[in-house]
Amino acid sequence: MTDTQRLVSVESQTEYSVTSGSTETRIFVKMYVDAAKAGLIASMGAQNWTTLCVIASFMDAAGNCYPTQDQIARYLGVNRQTANRYVKKLTEYRWNGRPVIRAVRERSPTGTWQNTRYTVLPISQLAIFDAEPDVLDTG
Repeated sequence: MTDTQRLVSVESQTEYSVTSGSTETRIFVKMYVDAAKAGLIASMGAQNWTTLCVIASFMDAAGNCYPTQDQIARYLGVNRQTANRYVKKLTEYRWNGRPVIRAVRERSPTGTWQNTRYTVLPISQLAIFDAEPDVLDTG
């Protein structure tokens, strides 16, 4: 595997309907076989990998994601309490000593809690649009 080879990417595709004239942009996660060969998926485990993919499905160009707890739970097929445990475990996970995701919960100016902002970090190997993932040291 080369140092610059991507293991996973998040891509967008815009489709144009000739009949209706409408366009639709779809975002999808693409996993390369090397993600498994490099040991990333085995290291993360199925639960962390799935949780990361669900959160990443909300990613913007800066890597920020704003899913609600209910959305995460629904997309994982679990209840909200279980989803919260999964997210906590993912935020504690480290690949080569570095977090793959960061969760920040802030208060609004009125003092109410806002949605948690998750940031998918470059070490996760998930990138969107023109962003580049970090280079992995695969030994």
